[in-house]
Amino acid sequence: MGRQTGCGADRIAATPNRPTVSNTAHVTQYGVLEVEYGWDRTWPEAGVRDTSTGGMLKLGMLCDIELHWITTSFLSLVEPAGTHRTIGDNWFGAQVRFHRQVKVLPSMALAYGVKVPTATTAAGIGSGYVDHALTFGASADAGATTVDFNLTGLLAGRSGGGFDRNQQMALAVSHPIWRGLGFAAEAYGDTQLNAANQAFASSLGALTYTVKPRLVLDGGFETGLTAGGPHRHAFFGATYSIANLYRQFRRK
Repeated sequence: MGRQTGCGADRIAATPNRPTVSNTAHVTQYGVLEVEYGWDRTWPEAGVRDTSTGGMLKLGMLCDIELHWITTSFLSLVEPAGTHRTIGDNWFGAQVRFHRQVKVLPSMALAYGVKVPTATTAAGIGSGYVDHALTFGASADAGATTVDFNLTGLLAGRSGGGFDRNQQMALAVSHPIWRGLGFAAEAYGDTQLNAANQAFASSLGALTYTVKPRLVLDGGFETGLTAGGPHRHAFFGATYSIANLYRQFRRK
């Protein structure tokens, strides 16, 4: 079916969302199961250190539809009052690409995610409430340069019912440097969510290295541009296309 519709690919290649905040509007290859995983450390203020590991599991279910599961498998918050460790929240969702890039228009997609509040609420690590996120994404390849744009609306559950609301805008640019080495830069910002989460703007830079088409490594550093966001944030991780599940099933 994939070959008949032009979705099937002879060679598996990764479709990373890492290392930027924005996600690509391109979807994981048809039938391919792909994993992204990484380590993050944030210093939001003096005397506070936040460390986490987590990632995303993606499946190219159809030509233009991707299913995804985002999880934080470990989270540690160190502050003057003590240390708190927990698993993080889990997000489940899908992305639908409704337009593929042509000369005058980029690829465009809509993504929806719902948060299952599995993180502890101690020290404000987790909210304990269900959240919803809806994202419009656009991605354009201009020669060797790729531009990704995301606009996300968040509904964050709160005590007493109802939701707090904010929006996030992100713009990222990536470009190869030499052989498998590449560079990515991004600016993004959030509007105010509530009294405890103010509006902010931030920026990051990262290096990527394509070991082979199905394996991409990354690492970088983020610096907040205003108060209210990440003060300093270091990260590294990888994206790996595990297998084409549809092809494996067909062989069996």
